[in-house]
Amino acid sequence: MRDLPLRRVATPRGVLAVRELGPSEGRPLILVHGNVSSGRFFSAFAASLVEASGGRLRVIVPDLRGYGDTEAGPIDATRGVRDLSDDLIALAEALDLQRAAWLGWSMGAAVVMQLTLDRPGLVSHLILQAPVSPVGFGGTRGVHGAPNADDFAGSGGGVASPDFCRLLAEGDRSADSPQSPRSVLRAFYFKPPFALPPEEEDALVEAMLKGKLGPGYYPGDFTASTSWPGVAPGDAGINNAIAPKHLDLRAFGRLKSGPPVLWVRGADDAIVSDSSAFDLAYLGSLGLVPGWPGAESCPPQPMVGQMKAVLDEYAQAGGEVHSVVLPDCGHSPHIERPDEVRAAVLRHLA
Repeated sequence: MRDLPLRRVATPRGVLAVRELGPSEGRPLILVHGNVSSGRFFSAFAASLVEASGGRLRVIVPDLRGYGDTEAGPIDATRGVRDLSDDLIALAEALDLQRAAWLGWSMGAAVVMQLTLDRPGLVSHLILQAPVSPVGFGGTRGVHGAPNADDFAGSGGGVASPDFCRLLAEGDRSADSPQSPRSVLRAFYFKPPFALPPEEEDALVEAMLKGKLGPGYYPGDFTASTSWPGVAPGDAGINNAIAPKHLDLRAFGRLKSGPPVLWVRGADDAIVSDSSAFDLAYLGSLGLVPGWPGAESCPPQPMVGQMKAVLDEYAQAGGEVHSVVLPDCGHSPHIERPDEVRAAVLRHLA
């Protein structure tokens, strides 16, 4: 799949790279990518949405700050993901969009949930695909997200794989290491043995490598901790922005008169899961991270359960929630199972 046409849109908060397809008068749907990716991950799916809608959709796919071709700008993690959601609000204003449907994937789901909390009138429909927990990634327990340690140890910039970060910085395009971007894409973004055509896989690896690295970007800074596993979140960069120290979207469950929500996830997601391969507490329970203090003080994070708790509360408050769980599917349903995800999205928008 060739990439979609890309243009740059100037806003008061910076210049965003935007892919766009469909008629200018079409119904706007904005697709927001996840961590260590870019809007390029949506190219095939966006094109299929426009075609399947009979040209009634205007699909807009931005690169977030620090990713893809968007102008780099550091992320103040003390604001959670508001640096990113405020950028998207500015983009909508620059494009003269009064109201739009929003789809957020993984970390991007947190961004569109924050946007909905801050500007509910801008959101007609919300689609959360493989969403990160509303209480952040790592370091919490129970469906309501109590922290395992006062400093939120086990989350933030310090829990990212050093080898993965190094290979990203080196621009590694091989599959020689299990921590290379290509290997991580194959093993964790999708459920093996799913495989992309070689040219498309190459394009997505390039998109991963375009992300900006460093304390203000990916993965962010960190602080030492006296609690296991010895690191706690810092205050800059994306992994700290989605750490429970700074991200708390539980207010979404109490939102009144919010948009209808579609929650789409793969049943075998290895990233956002109640047994996530990126949760140090879960890895510790398997003996893969030394010194794990046990399930009583540091249980694996129930990421799916935490999202369900917030959406159940949203529904009890009168919100509309639909859930689609795709069997034999991993972290990227729009790539692994595009026909089913597209049909679910179009039903939701109808």
